[in-house]
Amino acid sequence: MSTNFHNNRDALAGLLFMALGAIGFVVALSYPFGSLQEMGPGFFPRVLGVMLVGFGIATLIKGLRSGERVEGAWGWLPLLLLVASLVAFGWLMERFGLLPALVVLIVTSARAGKEFRWKETAVLTVVLCLMAVAIFVWGLGLPYSLFSFEPGH
Repeated sequence: MSTNFHNNRDALAGLLFMALGAIGFVVALSYPFGSLQEMGPGFFPRVLGVMLVGFGIATLIKGLRSGERVEGAWGWLPLLLLVASLVAFGWLMERFGLLPALVVLIVTSARAGKEFRWKETAVLTVVLCLMAVAIFVWGLGLPYSLFSFEPGH
């Protein structure tokens, strides 16, 4: 059983999952939980946080048992692109609408991968945008603007 955390791939991933789940859970404590019949805004983040902590524990245990080491250097550019895509989504969603925000999120996130291809990314973007509109706008009736321009922001 390996206890070397600083270069154990699954142990590090498990710790990351646990930390993100715990942060999400703590942030969601400020929102009403509700019930299964009438879910409050804190329901889904808390449940997701608990699930993420559970996956983190399972991944950490797997890492401690296998001891698989991290290979190569940190991918700082992909990490930066993923964070930037999430921040851009939040900023663009409020100012320009769902579809422009999704396009930037998907293309920027795909660019973080090693095998980025424009044609595949374009198809993926169209399919995911259609699914998001179908699920969130048409299916759930959420009041998301598909396109908007708020000059005051």
